[in-house]
Amino acid sequence: MPLLERRRLGRIGYEASILTLGGCGVGKLDQREADKAIELALSYGVNIVDVAPSYGEAEYRLARWIQMYRDRLFIAEKTLERTREGVLKELDRSLDRLGVEYFDLYQMHALGEPTDIEKVFSPGGALEAFIEARDTGLTRYIGITGHRDMRILLKALKLFDFDSVLLPVNIASMTAPSPENDFRPILREAIERDIAVIAIKAIAKGRWKDERRYSTWYEPLDDPYDIDLAVWFTLSQEPVATYSLPCDVRLWPLVLDSAVRFRKLSIEEQAEAIEYAKRKGLTPLFPE
Repeated sequence: MPLLERRRLGRIGYEASILTLGGCGVGKLDQREADKAIELALSYGVNIVDVAPSYGEAEYRLARWIQMYRDRLFIAEKTLERTREGVLKELDRSLDRLGVEYFDLYQMHALGEPTDIEKVFSPGGALEAFIEARDTGLTRYIGITGHRDMRILLKALKLFDFDSVLLPVNIASMTAPSPENDFRPILREAIERDIAVIAIKAIAKGRWKDERRYSTWYEPLDDPYDIDLAVWFTLSQEPVATYSLPCDVRLWPLVLDSAVRFRKLSIEEQAEAIEYAKRKGLTPLFPE
């Protein structure tokens, strides 16, 4: 089986597979089902894992695999805690659940409101714990993630020299770009400062309008041609290093097959892809 391309993960320097094993996909499954999905991803050469305590049972489902292949996997953990005390407590719990001594990357998860910025950067805020964790070897690198407002992420990047940023980089946002959903300013900042970029929601079609057929909170694309176009569009954006697999493992085979055949789209092909997405009815997830 062909293996996924690998890319340098920004200044971190790790050679990451262009797909990341998204823990939210396995957190809703029993161990047997989770093992099948994890084994499939690893068979394609996936070598980076994104996980969080908020992803159901994901830490427990992944623990055996991470312990077995710790020397081959880059572990990116997250926390929704906003205070120093809360972060340090959750960090210890996550290390214990996964059975590891340190994380490669620890991320402030889901920064989306101005109040998030105030909380994490204030005295006693989350940033103090992140710096302490890095200085004591509990994590090698520090990152941030966000879903709903790119302006908040950009502000955070300017306030502190984070090593990575995880955000939606998708064709749906480009059907109607706005300051809230436009990922391009962040990508420019990442290029300038060599910040690692992890993409999410590449195959988002829009918000659910009809019956929910998948466990993703947004409606995903599930046509192979559309998935190819969406995944290739995301992976064609500089400096995206990797895209995290969606939160429904039934979509993983399609995305894995698409990524292993990845071809970088030209600027002209990207423009044509956006026009196609508009005709297909793709819409941004934000603003609501």
